Amino acid sequence: MKIAVVSTDGATISQHFGRATLYVVYSVANGKVGGKETRSKITHHHSTKNDEHECGHDGRHGCDSGSQVKHASMMETIADCNVLMAGGMGWGAYESLKSYNIEPVVTDVRDIEEAVKLHLAGNLPNLMERLH
Repeated sequence: MKIAVVSTDGATISQHFGRATLYVVYSVANGKVGGKETRSKITHHHSTKNDEHECGHDGRHGCDSGSQVKHASMMETIADCNVLMAGGMGWGAYESLKSYNIEPVVTDVRDIEEAVKLHLAGNLPNLMERLH
């Protein structure tokens, strides 16, 4: 299993999936971390157009087709991962992750190492109310 965590500094979990600049990826076997690597991440500001995420008719952030294309680019780097942790994200990113069979986990835990340990112990709640 591989767990990806969004960050801008490699130590703390980014509060917004789309704005994070890197992934910290943990390889896990038999419930124990066996390795850790850092991967570059495209942000939602990387685009050929100067546009922002749009909301769908239900007001959910990042559900429009342009946002879905950006999310697909962001997911390419972690296509081998099973879980992604973030401090927050839009509904569009959440649904995109699920479509790639990546479990999105939204948390208020800031420390990456602590969040991974809590997740592996089954003690990291998924705070769906933090989706926008």
